[in-house]
Amino acid sequence: MNEILQDSLYFGVAISLFTYWIGWKIQQKWKKPILNPLLISMILVIVVLSVFHIEYETYQYGAKYITYFLTPATICLAVPLYRQIQKLKENVVAVIVSIFCGCLAHVLILVGIATIFDVSDVLTFSLLPKSVTTAIALGVTEEIGGIAAVTVVGVSIAGLMGAIVGPSILKIVRITEPVAQGLAIGSASHAVGTSKAVELGEVQAAMSSLSIVVTGILTVVIVPIVVGFY
Repeated sequence: MNEILQDSLYFGVAISLFTYWIGWKIQQKWKKPILNPLLISMILVIVVLSVFHIEYETYQYGAKYITYFLTPATICLAVPLYRQIQKLKENVVAVIVSIFCGCLAHVLILVGIATIFDVSDVLTFSLLPKSVTTAIALGVTEEIGGIAAVTVVGVSIAGLMGAIVGPSILKIVRITEPVAQGLAIGSASHAVGTSKAVELGEVQAAMSSLSIVVTGILTVVIVPIVVGFY
């Protein structure tokens, strides 16, 4: 099975798109936050690989080409940001301060939790850049000596949590300002969370898109400094 599929460039792409389509149809029917298409797709892919004893490398051989579209897809998020440029100008100080505080708090809280529970340094370093896009997170992980596989898992979980429970948390803590909602989701759960911010409104989408960029830049600066004192 693995040898046959290894020769198929389209297996990984096909199973990824098909499972995501199933997840999207399920969400459209029941409209529950937990029924996130990406989460459903991940579960279905794992089930298929496990049931048919297909090696991950065989799946990844074709699926890796989907990642080529991540950059242009992220760039497309600049469209709502451009449409809300006036809103950005009116809140530029609050935006920068909020994102900076969010990045710093994330790193310090994670380090604090790791210290309390005596988590190994390597595992801690691997999780520090989890709230930014995969490309940036992997670059930071490589620089500080983390484990790439753990970082990818952390990034995936952070994105899914933002998309699934992010809006509910905003309601619980009564954050109703669109700018604040977008900044919170974008700085905590990168592009996956931003996909949910798009559903909340154009202002949220614009601010969340901005958060992805600024959070990525600040993480590249803050994480190595914190690791240096760890």
